[in-house]
Amino acid sequence: MIRHVIKQRFPSLVRLIGRTPLVELIHINPSYPRVRIFAKLEWTNPGGSVKDRPAWFMIRHGLRTGQLKPGMTILEATSGNTGIALAMIGSALKFPVELVIPANAGVERLRILQMYGAHIIQSDPLGGTDTAQEIARSLWQKNPDKYFYTDQYSNPWNWRSHFRTTAVEILRQTRGQVTHFIAGLGTTGTFVGTARRLKREKSEITCIAFQPDSPLHGMEGLKHLPTARTPKIYDPTLPDAVLSIRTEDAVRMIRRLAQEEGLLVGVSAAAAAHAAVEVASELKSGIIVTVFPDSGMKYLDVLTRWIEPPEPVEKTDE
Repeated sequence: MIRHVIKQRFPSLVRLIGRTPLVELIHINPSYPRVRIFAKLEWTNPGGSVKDRPAWFMIRHGLRTGQLKPGMTILEATSGNTGIALAMIGSALKFPVELVIPANAGVERLRILQMYGAHIIQSDPLGGTDTAQEIARSLWQKNPDKYFYTDQYSNPWNWRSHFRTTAVEILRQTRGQVTHFIAGLGTTGTFVGTARRLKREKSEITCIAFQPDSPLHGMEGLKHLPTARTPKIYDPTLPDAVLSIRTEDAVRMIRRLAQEEGLLVGVSAAAAAHAAVEVASELKSGIIVTVFPDSGMKYLDVLTRWIEPPEPVEKTDE
């Protein structure tokens, strides 16, 4: 019955999730061609980010197990992208979506959520997603019959989505030649799931995680784990190394990627590129794959304040 509902009411959107392109970064790579850097462009998912993968897996599991029933509301704490993915899928499946999101979330993300019809509860921006999680969990505990709480920080279907899709795609797209995998730590699902599968298939692979270098940072979606609530799905035995990335370095990389590679990315994607360049500079050879979670289109309001404006265009009489 559930499969029939999915096929009838969700025919094409599901097929668009995953199978994202892998592009090579040449111009920002000081070690090319002995070391090659590739990035998965996750903004080609229908919801515009890597979070479409876990959002769909968590919802599908809820449908298959009966935890998500008609009339229930999908609930989550989010900084933006998971909320957008859930709102998109919830809209397609006719489930209302309620999201707890820090009040400093960018205006573009809020507008997207509103377009999908999501109900937004704003939480204390100083508490970040940790406070948002507390509010969402409290709502769910008070009314468990109303809410299907996806709980992305604890839900194993977060990392399993990457174990079953992202890692498999990387192995196929690199013909199994990937030597290093790099991803940021937020919910930690992307890193945990992808690294776990890659290590199972290639025991010699090096998997490197990165996080902001301080609790006060501007890398949306990433966590400084030493000072934040560690997600239950995180496995600290998986990373072979954990890099600390400065927001300033990520911001500089945004412009470099746009002007040298033709890729307009979000700050977490730029941080991934910076980490990949750091790793590449220390290698004699290898194939590095990282993940660009989303594009810069949802962050233009912030990015234009961070990055110096370009030189004025010279006017002519022609």
